[in-house]
Amino acid sequence: MNHQIPFLTFPDARLSYLPAREHPLRRVAEHPTACNLIELLAALIGGPRQVETAENLLKHYRTLRAVRQAHAEELASLVPGIGLQTATRLVAALELGQRLATETDERPLINSPADAAALVQYEMRTLEQEELRVFLLNTRNRVIAIETVYRGSVNCAQVRVGEVFKTAVRRNAPAIILAHNHPSGDPTPSPDDLAITRAIAQAGKLLDIDVLDHLVIGSHYVSMKERGLGFD
Repeated sequence: MNHQIPFLTFPDARLSYLPAREHPLRRVAEHPTACNLIELLAALIGGPRQVETAENLLKHYRTLRAVRQAHAEELASLVPGIGLQTATRLVAALELGQRLATETDERPLINSPADAAALVQYEMRTLEQEELRVFLLNTRNRVIAIETVYRGSVNCAQVRVGEVFKTAVRRNAPAIILAHNHPSGDPTPSPDDLAITRAIAQAGKLLDIDVLDHLVIGSHYVSMKERGLGFD
C-alpha cells in the first residue's frame, strides 16, 4: 500500500529566504553544470515551495534512477507539492536525459586540419569574396557549429577579436578553428593573416578557449598551425 511521505514544513517557503542569485531557475540558467540535484529538480518543479518539494522527492526515491522508473501518476500521488502536470514534466526531462546518454554522436570529428578543411573547402574556394568562419568544437573535438563571422576583406582593420569568440563564449565551446578563403585561389597566408591569427590565439589563451588552427582556403588549403604561423 502506498503512503504519502510527510512534507518537510517551514514557516515560509525556503525560496523566500534565498537571494535572487541563488534561486534554482537563476542558477540553472547561469551555471547548470554547477547545480546540485535539488536545484535542478526545483527548477523543473517550480512554485513557491519548489526547494522543499525537490528535497521530499529525493528523500522518498533516493536516486534519480528510481524517480525515472516511477509513473507520473505515482509521483503526483506520493509526493506532496507535485501535481500530475509537474510529474509529467519530470518524467519527460528524465527520459530526455536517458535518450541523450544513449544517443550516437554524429557530429563531425576533427582529428586533423584535413578533417576541418573537408567540411568547408569545396564551398569556400568558390566564393567571390572573403569569409571568415569559426568552427566551434566540444571537448572531444566534435563540431558543435560552423559560424560565419565576417564577409568582405578579412584584415586587421576589419576583424574584431571579440566577434570571433562571441558565439564560442555563449555556447561554452572549449576550442575553435578558424577558416577563411582567398578568392584569388592562392592560399599563401598574408601578413594580415599572420597578425589576425596571432591576435586571436593570444585572446584565446585569456578566455581559456583553445585556438587549434587557422586554415586558409584557395585551390587547396594551408594550415597555419602546421606551418607555425601565428601560433607559439
